[in-house]
Amino acid sequence: MTNSTGRRVTANISLSLDGHYSGPGGPRDMGAIVSYATTDVARGHLARIHENATTALLGRKNAEGFLGFWPTVAADENADPRDRAYAKWLVDAEKVVLSTTLTESPWGRTRVVNAPASEVVAELKASGEGDILVNSSASVIKALLADDLMDRLYLMICPEITGGGERLFVDGLPASKWKLTYQEVGELGEMAVVYDRVR
Repeated sequence: MTNSTGRRVTANISLSLDGHYSGPGGPRDMGAIVSYATTDVARGHLARIHENATTALLGRKNAEGFLGFWPTVAADENADPRDRAYAKWLVDAEKVVLSTTLTESPWGRTRVVNAPASEVVAELKASGEGDILVNSSASVIKALLADDLMDRLYLMICPEITGGGERLFVDGLPASKWKLTYQEVGELGEMAVVYDRVR
């Protein structure tokens, strides 16, 4: 795949200590993660994920969930400035939503694409500039990891073991090497880490 623009594909997701992005109760079982989402380390991490990004690549579920939350944060003058900065970025950024069921864009500056993540990334990397950020859309992150198309991982590791739930790093992924380029530990034991793909 040619990458004439040098755009990186990045992803952000929070994981439990045992590698789950949701608990055994299903996709909405976020108890092991939610309590760490508003710490200083988590908010600093949120500021980092979008500083070089110009495009948000999302799955349908996250796009619909984000639509109900982030625009209100962007408009809330009392919101934490770091949360508000990310919210404003998301509202204003180019958004591409991968979906087989949506027929129209769920919000402004958004286009819906019914195609494999690898094809969409190839098209995005062929034009434009800035990072392509997949924010918390596990299905999209998994697909791009499977095709070895991920360049950077922003991970929040929450110090809890869920004992079950959906796992990000599943068996069968291609072997790959990563370099730790940033780490920060918070008062509750939560850890923000950034890994860059070594090629």
